[in-house]
Amino acid sequence: MAFMASTEGEYRLYGDLAQWWPLISPTQEYADEAAYLAAALDSAERPVREVLDLGSGGGHVAVHLKDRFSLTLLDISQDMLQVSRRLNPECEHRQGDMRTARLGRTFDAVLVHDAVDYITSTDDLRQVIETAFAHCRPGGIALFVPDYVKETFHELTGGGGGGTDGSGRHGSFVERTWDPDPADDWVQADYEITLREADGTVEVVHETHRLGAFSRAAWLSLLRAAGFEPRAGPAVLPAAGLPGGTKPAGRMPDNLFAGRRPATRQGA
Repeated sequence: MAFMASTEGEYRLYGDLAQWWPLISPTQEYADEAAYLAAALDSAERPVREVLDLGSGGGHVAVHLKDRFSLTLLDISQDMLQVSRRLNPECEHRQGDMRTARLGRTFDAVLVHDAVDYITSTDDLRQVIETAFAHCRPGGIALFVPDYVKETFHELTGGGGGGTDGSGRHGSFVERTWDPDPADDWVQADYEITLREADGTVEVVHETHRLGAFSRAAWLSLLRAAGFEPRAGPAVLPAAGLPGGTKPAGRMPDNLFAGRRPATRQGA
């Protein structure tokens, strides 16, 4: 059994360990939330066909959305993009930083899932939201799904994963997420990741990740400053529900922010 720790700021989980991602974070864990996000995307003023997924990671959200939308997946990690290309070969994949990427085209909607957790300063969050706005067509919508918001954060311990592939490999993790300083905008997640090879060899990796936890007011203010009409939580969907008064399928994320980009007068 080998024990290895990460260097501060370098996350092996998204680098040389990315091939373990489907075992550490199985795709089925995203299904309920993705169903709700699909309904939120469909609530845009314009019909949503093309979606930009900023910080798409291993493509585990995309796998549940690609049958309904044409997805372009952007991530900063080539290793995670390789994982996603195998899972979602029909999707376009692009490498880029969600703070600064400019693809030279726009989309009906933009999705920023929990990769936004790795944004830990207000200025960087502003850049991410501006990137989403730059790629969102008038009448479209941008969805942001952070794991943590300052007002509701509480220390947690737990674990997950447990996936096994065809070769017999197994991956799992335990975590403690806590706030070293409530005055700032980030929290700390300490992970112990256990990777068992098919031959029984076990490696245990310890990583400390810094994750954003911004206030609700900060989110809404930055969305408004970028040009969006901001919404949060249940208010993301119209009060009357979906067309016909139906309720959305799936489970609403614990934290959900949306920016609706106003349509032009011509309704473009």
